Amino acid sequence: MTLSPGTSYQLRYGSEAADQPLAVWNEVLAHQLAHRSVRSYRSDPVSDETLTALIAAAQSAPTSGNLQLWSVVAVRDQARRTRLAELAGAQDFVGQAPLLLVWLADLARARQVTERIGQATSEGADFVEAALLGFVDVALAAQNAALAAESLGLGTVFIGAIRNRPLEVAAELDLPPNVFPVFGLTVGHPDRYDETTVKPRLPQQAVVHHEQYALEPQAAHVDAYEKLLNRYYAAAGLPPSWAHRVAARFGTVAGLNGREHLREALRLRGFQLR
Repeated sequence: MTLSPGTSYQLRYGSEAADQPLAVWNEVLAHQLAHRSVRSYRSDPVSDETLTALIAAAQSAPTSGNLQLWSVVAVRDQARRTRLAELAGAQDFVGQAPLLLVWLADLARARQVTERIGQATSEGADFVEAALLGFVDVALAAQNAALAAESLGLGTVFIGAIRNRPLEVAAELDLPPNVFPVFGLTVGHPDRYDETTVKPRLPQQAVVHHEQYALEPQAAHVDAYEKLLNRYYAAAGLPPSWAHRVAARFGTVAGLNGREHLREALRLRGFQLR
């Protein structure tokens, strides 16, 4: 469904944005502002041709120095998707979606290339910078793929809980050393798409800084967003509040759901992080 620029902008930022319509608009912006998480899918498969297009879109994303430090595993097997769904916080829709893409920070290929051309070691890949490049590369690629999927009428949602138990995910996918599962992306034909909604984001005044960063002025905009999102949550039958959700994630170690062990998991996967 194609919405007008004003409606799309209002849905993304809430009713307070009604008097601030976008002055520029095109089809790409329409798909970007219409993004919503889809967690219910029909059983229709995602074709090989579609997967090829999604990967082409992913590979068209920027990559630092053209190093291309990422890979992706396409998972269609029902039993494997079900096992991965359990590892990712027992989220059933991960097993329901006909296609699960597991996105990987991949230093194994770069190490192999480096050593094949005669370098004695690939010690440069042992530093935090190399891991950071891989994580940035894979995030850019995956977002391109998600936007491409949505432009084709498919639904998507990112699965950060892949990192809850990354060593078990790596074993399930037979990942070699120096390859790390960063997140998943479910892809499929939406079921009950009209029941999904566009979740409002923080107002731009809270995230855009001009010339220099300013933290204190954000507080008022965050408070306004809290009220806006509480109305959204109430309409969706969800508990409030956004601030409490942030605090639940960062207030205690328990909120990390196992991800407090990521440094050790990365080390065990070959990421030395020097």
